[in-house]
Amino acid sequence: MPVHLTFPQLAVLTVLAVASIAWLIFVTRILRRSRSGREARTVLPAPPVPPVLPVLPVLPALPRQRQSGPGRETVELTAAERDAFAGLVRQLGGGR
Repeated sequence: MPVHLTFPQLAVLTVLAVASIAWLIFVTRILRRSRSGREARTVLPAPPVPPVLPVLPVLPALPRQRQSGPGRETVELTAAERDAFAGLVRQLGGGR
């Protein structure tokens, strides 16, 4: 057992290795079965047919974007609120 791996890490690595080998065996059997079935069904040689690619629906990579942002909101301020806001801006701006 490698020194730098903990037991749970080693267990996960072992499970992944076994799962990948099982997947390879499964895929190999499926491919062999489909290939042997195709050869058994073909009795007479068929004329060559050019390969036809399947037509897939076009999916946009990104959803449609809005052409404009949300509507602007405006609020009328009273004179006292405008003066208070101007004082706050002066205070935060260092008196500039």
